[in-house]
Amino acid sequence: MGRRRGIMSERFKEELAKELGFYDVVQKEGWGGIRAKDAGNMVKRAIELAEQQLTSRNSHKS
Repeated sequence: MGRRRGIMSERFKEELAKELGFYDVVQKEGWGGIRAKDAGNMVKRAIELAEQQLTSRNSHKS
C-alpha cells in the first residue's frame, strides 16, 4: 500500500509552525519533535483559516 498523503501541504505546515513559533523545533528535530500541544494548536489554526476561507467565499455569492 502507498503512503497516505497528508491533507496539509508541507509548505502550509511550515507556515503554521512559523506563525505559532515552533518552526525552529521542526527544523532541528522534524515534525516528530513538536509537542502534542503545538500539533493541536496547528490543527486548530488550520481549521480557523479554512473556516475564514469558506465564510469569505460564501459572502461573495449573492
